[in-house]
Amino acid sequence: MFEAIDGLLAEHADIEQRLGAPETHADQRLAKQLNQRYAELSAVIAAWREMNGIIDDLAAATELAGDDADFALEAESLTARLPVAEERLRHLLVPRDPTDSKDALLEIKSGEGGEESALFAGDLLRMYTRYAETCGWGVEIIDAAHSDLGGYKSVTVAVKARGVSEPGRAPYALLKFEGGVHRVQRVPVTESQGRVHTSAAGVLVMPETEQVEFSIDENDLRIDVYRSSGPGGQSVNTTDSAVRITHVPTGIVASCQNEKSQLQNKEQAMRILRARMMQVAQDAADAEASDARRSQVRTVDRSERIRTYNYPENRISDHRTGYKSYNLDQVLDGALEPVIESCVKADLTTRLAALED
Repeated sequence: MFEAIDGLLAEHADIEQRLGAPETHADQRLAKQLNQRYAELSAVIAAWREMNGIIDDLAAATELAGDDADFALEAESLTARLPVAEERLRHLLVPRDPTDSKDALLEIKSGEGGEESALFAGDLLRMYTRYAETCGWGVEIIDAAHSDLGGYKSVTVAVKARGVSEPGRAPYALLKFEGGVHRVQRVPVTESQGRVHTSAAGVLVMPETEQVEFSIDENDLRIDVYRSSGPGGQSVNTTDSAVRITHVPTGIVASCQNEKSQLQNKEQAMRILRARMMQVAQDAADAEASDARRSQVRTVDRSERIRTYNYPENRISDHRTGYKSYNLDQVLDGALEPVIESCVKADLTTRLAALED
């Protein structure tokens, strides 16, 4: 695996040179892509240099260990550090999902449980918003359909990194594991007898896609306008500002009613449509790929029930990784990192195993 380093060193030097050219920064999209790739390669090269530094120091310490006890102790310490450095480099060299460096779009929809499910969808939105804050990300609500008791029938948000993310730490790289069915067990606010009910909400996570990355033929679109409903300002229920866009060949639909103008709602709906279409295209490509390729891109099943939130026991359980803890209140307040890390580790283990097969 380490033989790939020479090519990465050459690519790193080339990108460094390109980033120093003024014309590169005239194209902000290109500059962002190059900066992201440069950060990924810098992490790999730093790990490679650390490993080689340990190897060189170990050789020198071993040579002198017979004459000086201090060098013998140093050689023992370096011997222990070497496997750790090798493993870190190996992890960084594992091929990543090509969309891992992107921002994310999250759709949260109520499911089984009616009004209680809509309230739980609101709790999930709050959890992701708080988690995004701990990561230094920004959150923008693109579209929302409220329920009668203040929850969400559905809500779509964009989660954006500020600046260049470290490898594997961009919004989509971490939040993609949140896609699936989330089950909650608690006493609903509408329950008069104090009985625990089970309901669910669904989460769909997609990489944010720019127009230049995924173009859509305007002739394939059917655009309908209608009157907005629910919270949203003075224009609600007075003008046909809400927009629904249908991609006729595939039947994929996206809508938005949050903005006050029809043009703004159309732009937001197009963001959602592009992300949905790119996700469908990528899923189709993954289905046609080999088992090894699929293991590099989608290793944690996101179509099944993925997690249970048990309020009476203050317990959260991830059914894919076996992760379980009794700090549900803290997780719902944004302490989601250990749960997501259990998915990241499971994904990495599977991808490493696929490379070794």
